[in-house]
Amino acid sequence: MGVEFVVDPELDEDLRARILALWVEVTNAGGAVGFVAPVTAEEVRPVAEAAFAGVTAGLDRLLIGVDGGELVALLFVTDNRFVLKDHWRVLKRVMVTPRSQGRGYGAALMREAESVGRKMGLAGLAVTVRGGNGTENFYARLGYREVGRIPGAIRVAPGDDRDDISMWLELR
Repeated sequence: MGVEFVVDPELDEDLRARILALWVEVTNAGGAVGFVAPVTAEEVRPVAEAAFAGVTAGLDRLLIGVDGGELVALLFVTDNRFVLKDHWRVLKRVMVTPRSQGRGYGAALMREAESVGRKMGLAGLAVTVRGGNGTENFYARLGYREVGRIPGAIRVAPGDDRDDISMWLELR
């Protein structure tokens, strides 16, 4: 099977639970999606619920990847909530299940997000990256360029500060 993408799926209780489980799984495998391992569903749930609220309010978009009925990837295309920045969006919580790493799902997810952005008529997409993982190299291969870096802005643990790296993809 291959991954199939769905934009703005019905965000029912089952999908919410599957997203929450994926978020915990990705975090606990070392993914930089807003938390530091180890985490539980109860720790992630308030942040997930806030992300779901943006989608249900129609401000944000949800893009999921499914392979054989299993949720394997997702990201949120988030509105800046500022009229002067309405021409671009931020991709947040970009994640692929660790069991599917190396299959190209991450790149496919990002290409699909680019397609969504183009269909929305956006000028660009931004993503922020936690330094120290090399993730910026993944985005650079997809055409994103580093446009800013705040040294030590992310405190993973006492004595372990990481850069907050801003990356940009021009769509026009």
